[in-house]
Amino acid sequence: MSVLLLATYDTKQEEAHYLIHAMTALGVPVEQCDISLHAGGEHWTPKAKIKGMAEATDRAIADISSRPQTGRRMVVAIGGGTGGQIALNVLRSLPVGMPKVLVTTLPFDPRYIIADSSIILVPTIADLCGLNATTRAALDQAAAITAGLYHATLPTGPASYTPSVGVTSLGVTGPGTDALCARLRADGDEVTVFHANGFGGAAFTRWATIGAFKSVIDYTPHELTRCYIAGINAEMPGRFTAMGNVPRVVLPGGVNFIGMGEPDLMPEAYRARPHYAHSPLFTHVQCTEDEIVKCANILGQALTEATAPTRVLIPMGGFSSEDRPGGANESEKLRHAFADALETHIPLTRLDGHINDSAVANAAVDALREITKDKTHA
Repeated sequence: MSVLLLATYDTKQEEAHYLIHAMTALGVPVEQCDISLHAGGEHWTPKAKIKGMAEATDRAIADISSRPQTGRRMVVAIGGGTGGQIALNVLRSLPVGMPKVLVTTLPFDPRYIIADSSIILVPTIADLCGLNATTRAALDQAAAITAGLYHATLPTGPASYTPSVGVTSLGVTGPGTDALCARLRADGDEVTVFHANGFGGAAFTRWATIGAFKSVIDYTPHELTRCYIAGINAEMPGRFTAMGNVPRVVLPGGVNFIGMGEPDLMPEAYRARPHYAHSPLFTHVQCTEDEIVKCANILGQALTEATAPTRVLIPMGGFSSEDRPGGANESEKLRHAFADALETHIPLTRLDGHINDSAVANAAVDALREITKDKTHA
């Protein structure tokens, strides 16, 4: 078995050869794949550079696809600003389960790009402009990580070869999803939980498309507000449609607020709304009625496209931890507006409880059992 090393060999030859030597010394055989722009020293215009990056990415993907796949243990990539982005796009094209390592100067916010990918990042701290104590240390660490994965017998624990129940959660719906997962696991299900914070939803979507779920409980579709109202998020165009071919239960966890940053950095219009500090870095701002109705209509349209059985439960006692009597974002009016709008698209069941009540969590599992007809868990 071997490891494939992606690198811009025309500009990072010294660093690439150091990493190859370090991996070889640890018993890791290395193949090479050049992801260079091949600019020949010419200073390209920005438009030409972007085109060249796309072409280098396509060449590398074609090169990897044409090679024998058997015997490849993992893929490692090294790159600065341009090379790191080319490498990242190549790594994202590879199978989810293949171990991948990217040694990079991190010239980008990685959350937006690797939210749906299993990539280990090794920051070089200093720029990759020749070898020095700092870059050698980073390359040695990358070699050690690679060798550890290469020589490891994976998986190291019990492996499940059946699809799991996909669940979405946030801290504001944590007690509810904790009760939900405890019930599912007690019934014998494996559960995979995704943090619906604008980035976990991208992974949730990709996992749905590769068949990782046998069913879904979208307990916390908070990313409706991030994708369609305000807040940061990775691209996830299939967030509410990609799982339409598996049985799904949907609740409105977190759809009553917008996830913003530090309070002092928010626009004044948001500071004027009911809000609270979820943490020193994150602020939850209450939606307007127009915004929550917009989210309900987008979700409703997505659910009408589902080809598998779907159930919608609306806990009218509150959609998040602070949507309760005395809570910072409490609004019974918003709950009714969301439910009324959603009900114009799809039938739903209104529950008396709060999203974090164990009775609501159990109702979600009961609904899932009903639509899957899973007699083994009755």
